[in-house]
Amino acid sequence: MRRRDFIGAIGGTLAARPLVAQAQQRERMRRIAILMNRGANDAEGQARLATFKQAMEQLGWSEGRNMQIDIRWGEDDIATERKYAAELVALNPDLILAGGTVSMTALQPLTRTLPIVFAVVADPVGAGFVKSLAKPGGNATGFSLYEYGLSGKWVEFLKQIAPNVTRVGVLRDVTNPAGLAYFGAIRVTAQSLGVEVSPVPMQTADEIESGIAELSHATNVGLIVTPNSAASIHRALIIGLAARYKLPAIYPFNYMASAGGLISYGPDFVEQFRSAAGYVDRVLRGEKPADLPVQQPTKYRMVVNLKTAKALGLNISQAMIALADEVIE
Repeated sequence: MRRRDFIGAIGGTLAARPLVAQAQQRERMRRIAILMNRGANDAEGQARLATFKQAMEQLGWSEGRNMQIDIRWGEDDIATERKYAAELVALNPDLILAGGTVSMTALQPLTRTLPIVFAVVADPVGAGFVKSLAKPGGNATGFSLYEYGLSGKWVEFLKQIAPNVTRVGVLRDVTNPAGLAYFGAIRVTAQSLGVEVSPVPMQTADEIESGIAELSHATNVGLIVTPNSAASIHRALIIGLAARYKLPAIYPFNYMASAGGLISYGPDFVEQFRSAAGYVDRVLRGEKPADLPVQQPTKYRMVVNLKTAKALGLNISQAMIALADEVIE
């Protein structure tokens, strides 16, 4: 190599160094901690996580290049959630994603400084996670579970799919602050339709089993399952009891209809994690959770299980089928 070519090559290398340094600075690793309220082997939980990662990729974040993810699975158990929440906070990540009400409950007392984006959380204002939906005001923001007025729709749809129902048992967790609001909205709509409502506790499997068994002694009875961690944990038991006692039931989570429930109506929670990625991206780029309003669901999905309807002796109208976003044959 000639001397002038050698000097030119060295000069080019030195000139490129600031550009390389700038690129490395732009691509510095950001650490995201995720506390999911489901089990690691739960299909719904894995779908939510996969959707979040996919959305982050589309926003320019890639694991191993500019993003590191630490995940813990809380299994909707408060003791487990608290243990993993403490582990994740100790890692001092750039941001924490809380996947569910129990996860947020475990995280919130541990830090008032680390940015938190939550998804699928019930009543974030009533639970004290944020000051208001429009102006969260603290270190957390995200996406709420339900708008309470939706509860009346569960009565309406159950009555449409099972017109003979004159009494409904409302499965609810009395320790859940959102449970009272759900029940109130259900009762108002039920009264307008001439339907009697009875609360059924659902904190434990024994409560669920005895409550549904007692409810089944009456005639023309239906079941409304309200959203909370107990409904998710005991979903197989609830669906099985509804089948055993031949009770038409409506569920808040779409995956419960897919698992054998008669009908479900609620937001697409997997899509909430896609939206959550948008907030995570904005916070990592400098925005504050306090300035990002908590968003409520705007799109709801109905799933109708015709196989279960047939087992219950119900003939589903074409109008009802037309309303459904998904029909399971």
